[in-house]
Amino acid sequence: MNSGASPTRSASWILGRVTVTRPRIRLICIPQAGAGAGSFRAWRDRLPSTIELAPVELPGRGTRADDALPKTLEELAEHLSSGLAGELDLPYVLFGHSLGGLLAHRLTTLLEERGGPVPLATVVAAARAPHRPSGGVIHTAGDGELLRWLARHDALPREMFEYPDFLRQVLSVLRRDLALAESYVAAPPVPLRTPLHVLGGVEDPVVPTAELHHWSACAAGEFSLTLLPGSHGFPQRDPASVLDALGRALPEYFRPDEHPTTSTR
Repeated sequence: MNSGASPTRSASWILGRVTVTRPRIRLICIPQAGAGAGSFRAWRDRLPSTIELAPVELPGRGTRADDALPKTLEELAEHLSSGLAGELDLPYVLFGHSLGGLLAHRLTTLLEERGGPVPLATVVAAARAPHRPSGGVIHTAGDGELLRWLARHDALPREMFEYPDFLRQVLSVLRRDLALAESYVAAPPVPLRTPLHVLGGVEDPVVPTAELHHWSACAAGEFSLTLLPGSHGFPQRDPASVLDALGRALPEYFRPDEHPTTSTR
């Protein structure tokens, strides 16, 4: 069991790491707007014993509440690239949900441009293609309107609505994240050589199926689009279906097996 952090890793960027005895790959997961590394808590006991889970904690929330969130998605991706440099010592897969999907794509682009260790695959879920405009502006809405939007679009776990004080804190983070995502429209993409797999929820009104097809312009090589049950929050609502989809896309790495004892940090 590996319970110690490599000295080259930035501890602040990864929270709740699940280590395994002999990892073949590292699964680096970037959360949706308003969320933190804890979004992937339900994934911990579902992964094969050869995969290390490395959930990303973005600045401006949770354990990093005092760290300033950059003002643009491009700048945040640059910080993420530096912060995760020590995490690329194993073969790895990048997974991003919504805002995290845009960041995963941008990070892969930077790594390809700069000759860094590129992912085995980049997987984006419930995210529009980066060269497509946002479907609307919601980050400037009042609290009541924003809460109704979140509930209607399944954009936050339902149980969070039972804790109004905590929810107010989340709204502050969420507004800043949404501003980044809504203002980000990339230039026409240089297609990625890295395999690109896109997941969408069949009932997602935020990123409908028609929008997901535009991701094909971002891929120079292997590309897949998979539709799964659920709305915008399907990666948290139904992690089993997401991991099944990853298993079909990367069968050599996501084979089910007996899960040994793991450690988290």
